[in-house]
This record gives sequence, C-alpha cells and structure tokens, in this order.
Amino acid sequence: MAIKDQTGQATVELAVLFPIVIIIAVIAVNALLFFGHCASFDRTFRQVVSTVASSPAAGQSTVNTKALIENALHENFQNNNLEFEVAVGEVSGHFKNFDGTIKMYPTLFGLGLKKEIFGVSLPTLNHKCQMAVDVYKPGVIL
Repeated sequence: MAIKDQTGQATVELAVLFPIVIIIAVIAVNALLFFGHCASFDRTFRQVVSTVASSPAAGQSTVNTKALIENALHENFQNNNLEFEVAVGEVSGHFKNFDGTIKMYPTLFGLGLKKEIFGVSLPTLNHKCQMAVDVYKPGVIL
C-alpha cells in the first residue's frame, strides 16, 4: 500500500468515534455525580428527619414537618437539576415513616439539562431513603 491510500484515515476514525466517546463520558460523569448526590442525600435526609421530625414544635402537623424537611434538603443541595420529594406514612403507634426521594436530571458536563445526546436518551435517576421516628418521644428512631 502506498502512503497516499491512508491519508485522512485518522480523521474518519475520529469522526466516527468522537460521538461515542462523548456519550460514554456524559453517562459516566452523570453516574458519578448521581452516586455522590445519593451519598450526601442519605446522610442529610437522616439528619434532617432526626432533627425536625423526632421533636416537632407544639402544634406542628405532619404537613409542616414534611415541608420543613423538603426546605432543608433544598437548602443543602442547591442544584437546578435535583428535585426532592418527601412522603409521610404511619408505621405503628406513634411512629411515622418518612420516605425521601431525590431525582437527578442529566446534564451535559454541568452546562445544562439534557434529555438526549446524539440520539441517545439520558434517563432521570431516582434514589429513595426511608426513616421511621417516634414523633412524641424525641430521639426514638425505628
């Protein structure tokens, strides 16, 4: 083969592989960010529920407790691609079960929200955390 026959081959290979490399990088970066947010969310959610729900103020309802927990989560995580949901349910007796969910919408290396890149859809990632506390006896956690 002559050298002339291979001119531009590297350019063609780069043009073919570049989108694949970008897709893999975006997926890897979003997965790592999500794992970091999950670890922080688990710790923060449990701390906030232990503080707010196990010793409610006089006359504080479960709706108010839920709102306080959601507000504390929003203050701790100030990202525009994260959403938080808190649900409250009865376990038994005076125990209440608090379910926290974090939703992360994918970004393009932090530059903005993206639902797809080069035709590959990026899913919304969800993580749940649960904790049950006795709302009448501070510090009693199930």
